[in-house]
Amino acid sequence: MNKLRVLTNLQNQKVVAVIRTDTVDQAVQVADACIAGGMKAIELTYSIPHVEEAVEKLKNKYAADQEVTVGVGTVLDPYTARQAIFAGASFIVGPSFDTETAKLCNLYQVPYMPGCLTVTEIKEAMEAGADVVKVFPGSNVNPGFLKAVHAPIPQANMMPTGGVSLENMVEWLQSGAVAVGIGGNLVAPAKTGNYEKITELAKQYVEKAKEASV
Repeated sequence: MNKLRVLTNLQNQKVVAVIRTDTVDQAVQVADACIAGGMKAIELTYSIPHVEEAVEKLKNKYAADQEVTVGVGTVLDPYTARQAIFAGASFIVGPSFDTETAKLCNLYQVPYMPGCLTVTEIKEAMEAGADVVKVFPGSNVNPGFLKAVHAPIPQANMMPTGGVSLENMVEWLQSGAVAVGIGGNLVAPAKTGNYEKITELAKQYVEKAKEASV
């Protein structure tokens, strides 16, 4: 089952690279750099023009590597989700929760990770079938928020995104995050074409994830 494989990869890897770039080629290069550093869960955002092309290129390039998981983010509606799924996206991420998008993803058995920031939103997303809830923006709360939510809803799988860094990543994971989303700091070196730096940073994030599991 593809959905089970995707969720297992996410749980095992614990780190998702959130990639926002200006072009498809740049997105692919950033993803290549992340994967080279061991960060194999990739979220390409819909702010990338023609992002579906980047999804297709990466899916074809890494078809033999079952650990490479390519999803699409910044999805606001079911039409956009369907486009991404038909392009080959293995998971769908949104900055907010949308019931119709949840239904569409459930129909195609693709994990949906909507952005939520209150207990009510988290509950509604889970009721609609969201396997993982994206706590967004993570910078608005702290790792203690996860512990507080887990008190009444221990079964909630939460992935903070925004405000997660090398300095606080271990605390997020040890506070109950099933995974974390890493964006700005990781992708920033692409602006100067320094993809080697992205690979180096990816390795550091992967090591931090292992540290949190000890």
